[in-house]
Amino acid sequence: MPSTKTLPLVKDSERLESRLKEIPAVPGVYLMRDESDRILYIGKSKKLRNRVRSYFRESQNLSPRIAMMVQQVREIEFIATDTEAEALALEANLVKQHQPYFNVLLKDDKKYPYLCITWSEEYPRIFITRKRRAGSAKDRYYGPYVDTGALRSTLHLIKRIFPLRQRPQPLFKDRPCLNYDIGRCVGVCQGLTSPDEYRKIIQKVAMIFQGRTEELLALLAPQMEQAAEDLNFETAARIRDQIKGLQSLSAGQKVSLPDDTVSRDAIALAADTQHACVQLFQIRAGQLVGRLGFMAEIPPQPRAGMGAPLLQSGGVEAGAILQRVLEEHYQNVESVEIPSEISVQYELPEAEILADWLSNRKGRKVTILTPQRQTKAELIEMVERNAEYELARMQRLSDRNSQAMQDLAEILDLPEVPRRIEGYDISHIQGSDAVASRVVFIDGLPANQHYRHYKIKNPEIKSGHSDDFASLAEVIGRRFRGLKEEEAAKMEDGFSDLEEPAEISHLSSVSHTISDKPDLIMIDGGKGQLSAVVAVLREMNLLEELRVVSLAKQREEIFLPGESLPLQTNSEQPGVQLLRRVRDEAHRFAVSFHRDRRSERMKRSRLDEIPGLGHHRQKQLLAHFRSIDYLRLATPEQLAEVSGIGPRLAQQIYDYFHP
Repeated sequence: MPSTKTLPLVKDSERLESRLKEIPAVPGVYLMRDESDRILYIGKSKKLRNRVRSYFRESQNLSPRIAMMVQQVREIEFIATDTEAEALALEANLVKQHQPYFNVLLKDDKKYPYLCITWSEEYPRIFITRKRRAGSAKDRYYGPYVDTGALRSTLHLIKRIFPLRQRPQPLFKDRPCLNYDIGRCVGVCQGLTSPDEYRKIIQKVAMIFQGRTEELLALLAPQMEQAAEDLNFETAARIRDQIKGLQSLSAGQKVSLPDDTVSRDAIALAADTQHACVQLFQIRAGQLVGRLGFMAEIPPQPRAGMGAPLLQSGGVEAGAILQRVLEEHYQNVESVEIPSEISVQYELPEAEILADWLSNRKGRKVTILTPQRQTKAELIEMVERNAEYELARMQRLSDRNSQAMQDLAEILDLPEVPRRIEGYDISHIQGSDAVASRVVFIDGLPANQHYRHYKIKNPEIKSGHSDDFASLAEVIGRRFRGLKEEEAAKMEDGFSDLEEPAEISHLSSVSHTISDKPDLIMIDGGKGQLSAVVAVLREMNLLEELRVVSLAKQREEIFLPGESLPLQTNSEQPGVQLLRRVRDEAHRFAVSFHRDRRSERMKRSRLDEIPGLGHHRQKQLLAHFRSIDYLRLATPEQLAEVSGIGPRLAQQIYDYFHP
């Protein structure tokens, strides 16, 4: 039978030329697809036809990675846009959605924290988090900050300078706590300040994290003078203390630059064969106001050793990484945070598009330059040096994790190091509120985005009757049900054809690193728990494909399937310590979920007894009053203020708590 496969475009000049003629010379986004219709690469350009054609010119000096990608392109799609700015925004969204293999992808490893301000709430909260949630578009995240200690001390000092809400939940129902009496809070819990007035305070705090401290000081100084002229000495003294606190906050942050009137960002990176550590220094009025950190993945090169010269061949790959970081960062900031000048370590491949887009957002010209000498070049060297320190620290951590994974592979006699380890545990109190947890460690580090909770559905497991063996069997069955079918579907769509080029077979070898199939399953428990899991895996015909062990708590003993005695190990071995970290994390995750469920059930147990009060209205009441105790103290009028609770139902609720 003749093959119906289409040739790569580089080997079909007639089809290539025909396709290039169809692409217009306008701004837009292009998508490179392979034979199985997977997106290999997504790019943008001011002139689509010229950019796409450049990939297929013999004279074009492509990097080894991009050259390998071009050999696999079977189809090219494009989306035309009206402006270069629209093309940039569209490309960013498509890259996030499809995660193409050959694009530069930023890595969110929860290493660096953010500061969040919840503008979507009536009284905004300020807190530090390592999870950037895609919640309300009004909420603002600042960071990620490299120096966690400095961020925490800054926030602590800000809470002493400005009267902010100090507690996530009110301490008393009918009066403010001590923080209000000593001037550390404005009585948010009791509504002693209006939302508008409180937002004005939060806006001043936001200016600090936007690098606008000097602007804030210039704003506060005349307010202090006016208060003094009006003989309002308490207000003047409070503003004076705020000014002193802000000055102490920025003390010692000077950076030696000849022009301290220009706002500028400086970005540089350091890389090995797998990761790039990027540092972004934010300098405002000659002061270093922020040091942000980013991580980028470097896909494996087509031949061994090709990853090393990443920064040596004209900085082509390094420039693409810097461009991706800048695009991602500036899409998530306000226009006032965009500096007038950006100094970059390497030339950006699309510097003109990025500069035009930033200029449109800021409303004034933004310059992107690659300094070669004098003070600005020294600034880039300082940023690069800090990036090298971060990379070295990450490499040391990676080496320790690699040693632990290698040791674990030797202990368990695994064919290769377990890059993805899944840990499972059960939590309950005598069968009530039984739940399970799954935690995932990738390359020896927790991968929180892959964590999962399970509610035990077995009707026989209830208060007074527990069965950890059956619970684990249920969870493992739910986790791996249909794995055979999924793998078969992936093989049909994947790079499994023997006639494919060697470059494509290379992609197959790395697909395992992004697969959700674990290299090792760790069960928290002893021989009994392990036997229950082994039985369900054998029933699913997966026991030969999945390696499973258990780790008992009492003596830290490792059990293997079919073995009556534990392995002879030393509890201080790196591999055993890694397994213990997985076990402890699975236990913590299961217990926290169990407590949440138990607390929710106990909250609702009394409300279930009130006629006409369904699950939805119970949630609204608890969201409004925060606890049963506050709900019990509420008057009928206060109860009726809750959405969905009319006067009649409010009176029934009040009568229930006040018979």
